[in-house]
Amino acid sequence: MNPLAEDLNRALAGTCADRLLSASGKRMYFPKGILAQSAEATEKATRFNATIGMAFSGGKPMVLDAIRSQLPGLSEREAVAYAPTAGVPALRARWKEELVRKNPSLALKRFSLPVVVPGLTAGVSFLADLFIEPGDAVVVPDLFWPNYRLILEERKGARLATYPMFAPDGRFNVAGFEATLAAEGRARGRALTILNFPNNPTGYSPSKAEAAGIVAALERVAASGVDLLVVADDAYFGLQYEAESLGESVFALLADRNERILAAKVDGPTKEDYVWGFRAGFLSFACRGFEEAHYEALVKKLMGVVRSAVSNSTAPTQYILLKALETPGVEAQKLAFKGILETRYRAVRSYLAANPPPECLRVLPFNSGYFMSYRCEGIDAEELRKKLLDEQGIGTISMQGGFLRVAFSSVEAGDVGELYGAIHEAAAALARRLEV
Repeated sequence: MNPLAEDLNRALAGTCADRLLSASGKRMYFPKGILAQSAEATEKATRFNATIGMAFSGGKPMVLDAIRSQLPGLSEREAVAYAPTAGVPALRARWKEELVRKNPSLALKRFSLPVVVPGLTAGVSFLADLFIEPGDAVVVPDLFWPNYRLILEERKGARLATYPMFAPDGRFNVAGFEATLAAEGRARGRALTILNFPNNPTGYSPSKAEAAGIVAALERVAASGVDLLVVADDAYFGLQYEAESLGESVFALLADRNERILAAKVDGPTKEDYVWGFRAGFLSFACRGFEEAHYEALVKKLMGVVRSAVSNSTAPTQYILLKALETPGVEAQKLAFKGILETRYRAVRSYLAANPPPECLRVLPFNSGYFMSYRCEGIDAEELRKKLLDEQGIGTISMQGGFLRVAFSSVEAGDVGELYGAIHEAAAALARRLEV
């Protein structure tokens, strides 16, 4: 094993992070090679800097006019130079400030400086590189983002251990979550879970009381001697539309909760700041009892993953985001967009209240995010999707054979009635055909 990896492992020795790391996570380190030498030269090379593989002229990176004209708000360095492996330092610091502002429970709690990753998908994948062994179980609800299967099962050889997301009363199934997590933890002495709120595909966020139940369940499992990695997938963070819903990340509630619970937060501007194609995300860690040396070791291991996978995240995205976060009035702009989404959510609620779906469709609980979903009963979701697409020109998503996801985020409020009326009519027609 590389001596640098051994040094990082010694820094984490005796912690839950040490016990949770996979074999590849144990081996990972950030090399003191070209990048480290270039960083040192940037600080001290006052005559010539012949370290980094970029072309300079007049002390600035060369930029084609055809490129420069498209990025008038960025300097030459911001537009085309490499970003540091962990991300632009000013952006990392600003995002950490934003996390505290958006999650008041994080105030006075210690957590790592966020590392920039090329999108939330990469964040989940990099965590898998650090913590998942082939055969490990990752606990998720039965209604989960399909890309988890590709990332965790197909790429990493893990197994998704599911529990019914909703209890009979329509609330989050805390008991089922705890039972599944405890069973997997007993088998290996460690367990991993992802909590995605607002949830994709259901558009559900737990209430504050449900969130307290989730945290209590995690603490009970940890108290039984199980080390836990709890990943908060906050892709749709902040898009709650009901007052009773938890408005903070579960990460904030877990940050200093238990020495056996390592919390990881994967988030980013994709939905929060309406920049879907930016492919930028952030990854942060928190655990009770962790000092800066622990976080530095984890971050350096993560930097090793980033360096070995993509080298670094794109610089222009980071600088544009940083400048946007520092622009006066940006929060008001975001609130205005959230208001539009909430209006669409309210329109869906109103339509469904006045026009209940046919018996073959059951509306799953939803209160946030971009989506809502139906459970198809007695009809096939994929057949319904194709019927809507081929006969009505309406696009929806079928999932797991029995669920239909509808993204109300992309539909004008005034068109909600027409859309949902067509869905109900097509489903009823399928059900009648099956009865014949």
